[in-house]
Amino acid sequence: MNRKYRKTIIAGNFKMNMLPGELKAYAESMKALVNRPRWCETVICAPFVDLPAAIKYLNKEARISIGAQNLSEHEKGAYTGEVSGQMLRDMGGVKYVIIGHSERRQYFGETDLTVNEKVKAALACGLQPIICVGESARQREMDLTAPLINYQVRAALAGVDEKQIKSVVIAYEPIWAIGTGNTATAEQANEVNRYIRSIIRDIYGARTARATTILYGGSMNDANAFELLAQPDIDGGLIGGASLVPEKFAKIIFAANQE
Repeated sequence: MNRKYRKTIIAGNFKMNMLPGELKAYAESMKALVNRPRWCETVICAPFVDLPAAIKYLNKEARISIGAQNLSEHEKGAYTGEVSGQMLRDMGGVKYVIIGHSERRQYFGETDLTVNEKVKAALACGLQPIICVGESARQREMDLTAPLINYQVRAALAGVDEKQIKSVVIAYEPIWAIGTGNTATAEQANEVNRYIRSIIRDIYGARTARATTILYGGSMNDANAFELLAQPDIDGGLIGGASLVPEKFAKIIFAANQE
């Protein structure tokens, strides 16, 4: 982490877990375990139906920022089951939105082109996108990590200007490490994050690259967070399963507050 130049963020992704009625107890546990962190912003990205309760209990009472897990690339219209960025913004408490998570790409057919459209839709209505990029195990074995990451980052940011990029967070989530218990070594994760920063530098310049928050999102947990977050180009984490357990999530937040 490098707090001198950029924000540290620990973002929990609940995925399709946690009922609205369970969020009050979760918030109370988090308040008891963690005072407002000094060095990092804590975010919970909750399912759509959880967002009102998340805003009430997590944001207003526990001072945790709120994010959605997806949004439509469309502003409005005949898109049954979709939720627009304006709808999220109008809730009055949603700040972030995850875009391009590998599970969205794998199970729901999202492509790099739709990711780009969603990024621009989020920025247009004042939401901060957390853009996910990452390679599969087979792609890594074929030595395609760098060209794939390069394409994914550039495709996601196509049409995003120098002012808008200041609201963008990028999360490197190697697909082979998500929910598998396998984690990139701290050095592997930092190497890719550093490469992502070099792509940002090539597009927007050194100052912008230095200020861009880049997270690691491949099975970061309470056991490995200190080592991962000690790396200079890992500015926080996008946390899956561990974020559902307040005690584990709190330990990751503590790791992000190390000197």
